[in-house]
Amino acid sequence: MDTAVLVKTFLAVFVLADALGNAPIFLILTKGMAPEQRDSVVDRASVVATGVLLGFAFAGQSILDYLSISIGSLRVAGGLLLLLIALQMLEGELDTPMVDQERDVAITPLALPLLAGPGTLTTVMLLMSESPSAHISVAVGIVAAMVVTWFIVRQAGLIDKWIGAEGAVIATKLLGFLLAALAVEIGSAGIRELFLTP
Repeated sequence: MDTAVLVKTFLAVFVLADALGNAPIFLILTKGMAPEQRDSVVDRASVVATGVLLGFAFAGQSILDYLSISIGSLRVAGGLLLLLIALQMLEGELDTPMVDQERDVAITPLALPLLAGPGTLTTVMLLMSESPSAHISVAVGIVAAMVVTWFIVRQAGLIDKWIGAEGAVIATKLLGFLLAALAVEIGSAGIRELFLTP
């Protein structure tokens, strides 16, 4: 077990998963759900995100090569997904509880692309290629980071009690704006990579 690679992987995945930043978005997307339902959503999102990250770490580059998909294309797709969610937040479409709609937010957008976004997927592939003799360390680092992320996002219910109904509306609009900016940043990075990189 290579401790240095494990720590490097843990820090990279934890920072990119951005549990603290995604916790309020998780609250908005699970509005109207009972605590047990919220816990179930974050459990499924964490398991899916972890599975996708491990899959990409071990086989991601081969899959992308086989399908002729570039990292730039992944970034553009991830940016578009986030932008759609951000627009719904800004227009108030997410004020209706998701529990009343037949939609599973655990997979999209929570697991993909919020917890396991293009940046995180790219990072784990690079870490795996840089450390061919430490694949187990990379895998353990990914799992450890996602366990900590899962724990933090599960505490999002405490935030809900603190901010109240009016605070939730304000947070929704503000986070929608910031999420839109993040989506544009991710998408534009992909466009630059696709069309401007020599």
